[in-house]
Amino acid sequence: MTVAEYLAYFIEKKGIKNVFQLSGGMITQLIDKIGERQSINIHSLLHEQSCAFAISAIGRISKKPSVALATSGPGATNLITGIGDCYFDSVPAIFITGQVNTFEIKSDNAIRQLGFQETDILSMVKPITKLAVQIKNPQDIIKQLDLAYSASISRRQGPVLIDIPMDIQRGQIKWDDVVTLKPEIKIEHQIENIDSVINVLTNSKKPIIWAGNGIHSSNSEDLFKEFVKKTNIPSVFTLHGIDILNFSDPNRIGFIGSYGNRAANKAIKKADCIIFLGSRIDIRQTGSNMSIFENKKIIRVDCGQGELTNRIDPHIKIHSDVKVFLKELLFKVKSIDFKLNDWHEELGSLKSEYLAENEIGNTEFVNPVSFFKLLSKETLKPTIYNVDVGSHQMWAAQSLEFKNKDRFLTSGGMGSMGFALPAAIGSSIESKKGVVAIIGDGSFQINIQELQTIFRLNLDIKIIIINNNSLGMIRQFQETYFESRYIGTKWGYSAPDFCNIAVAYKIDSKKIFHDTEVYDAIKWLFKDEKPRLLEVMVSSNLNVYPKIAFGRTMDEMEPKFRSNQMEST
Repeated sequence: MTVAEYLAYFIEKKGIKNVFQLSGGMITQLIDKIGERQSINIHSLLHEQSCAFAISAIGRISKKPSVALATSGPGATNLITGIGDCYFDSVPAIFITGQVNTFEIKSDNAIRQLGFQETDILSMVKPITKLAVQIKNPQDIIKQLDLAYSASISRRQGPVLIDIPMDIQRGQIKWDDVVTLKPEIKIEHQIENIDSVINVLTNSKKPIIWAGNGIHSSNSEDLFKEFVKKTNIPSVFTLHGIDILNFSDPNRIGFIGSYGNRAANKAIKKADCIIFLGSRIDIRQTGSNMSIFENKKIIRVDCGQGELTNRIDPHIKIHSDVKVFLKELLFKVKSIDFKLNDWHEELGSLKSEYLAENEIGNTEFVNPVSFFKLLSKETLKPTIYNVDVGSHQMWAAQSLEFKNKDRFLTSGGMGSMGFALPAAIGSSIESKKGVVAIIGDGSFQINIQELQTIFRLNLDIKIIIINNNSLGMIRQFQETYFESRYIGTKWGYSAPDFCNIAVAYKIDSKKIFHDTEVYDAIKWLFKDEKPRLLEVMVSSNLNVYPKIAFGRTMDEMEPKFRSNQMEST
């Protein structure tokens, strides 16, 4: 068989059902052979970045990699943002790029390019992949595909890339040589401190769990819920963890971070013990001033050795997959009674005092916080919220009321605008859940072409555009630090009539301007199982509050406090 035929065989054998691509000359052989496999669906999107974001969504939902194909040159480079998204958010994904013939590769010659569209994609993506390799001999494909698949799903998950020159794609391999290697998933087992963890937790009067994406990527959601139910320890959540516990769960305090719920950030100030589960503790979560963590017992669990002392040096370090840790911890705490009634009463008062809907107050046009609260209450089945990057992202994170099996997908570490629409396509293809895309007017224009894909595939995706006629998060930054010089965010920026654009794509649409229209609009959005677009008009001057006053501790939030340092957005 040829290398192209083996690739198709491998994809089928691994149970990968969906392959995403934008056709190009250097991958036509691969597409042709994959297309011959009846069990594999090839989805043609309209930009390679969209293909990358689609498989990013699938990886987040399934914890398994899908495949995105791109031709050499611009096709391969268009994948890079999506590859970075998968890398920083620990998403398993397999990227396959076509390459010019081996005799057209410039190698070490002192020239810029030899073959047409020849591009050294490996050098570009090695820093943001777990494995990046070019196939130089046909027989290498057997071992390299196995190594790539294993790397993608093992330890801290992430993307891999295999670059295959065209003549290698045609190269023959002997069937007798096809010996599939079993993926080796090595999990660090260093739980010798488990008794110390239990001792700290049982002696704490105000413990709190800081839960991050590691709960999802280690497939530990059920174990986490069981642990919280058993111990009654309150929890706060990072952007990628906010969907883990139901909104109604008394142990759910809220979303933490630069734009987190005020009660959740204040809970960190009051806690005497924090157990970090699968969280990078980046500056977007804590702000720059780390003094709030002084004089607290800190326990940190992470599968990455380097993460264990990043930004905070904990009292107890557990180098382990979160799933392994939770299994052992649950076994040990079965007979322990955690008495935390006073702590829960204190946190309950905080939550009542600092409601998300009270942070904005009266607004011109639609109040986005109130909108998202009603939206999540009116969804009739478990929903995957695919959320883009910007002000709308933070309003959604602050106020969506998650129910059982809801998911919140967004581009976290990369923070890439343009994520939500192609991610919603991947979510809709992968899952039977309801699919909602929440997008700002700026983000929507980056991958707007995928409306055609949604129409062509007749995907039941509910598209919500929060339109403030600006790049709102950067505009707020300019208001704080640049005397309201809105260059490129309001000045020199414009948005089209999105409802008219939806008409061109034959997608039903509606636009609303006031809170009085919200209830009927949401009912309209979900009234049937076909794509619909709802444009929600929001004031262009509406800021996202609360927000950590940069340079202060994370409980000191705008607008009451003001920043004393300059931040990134």
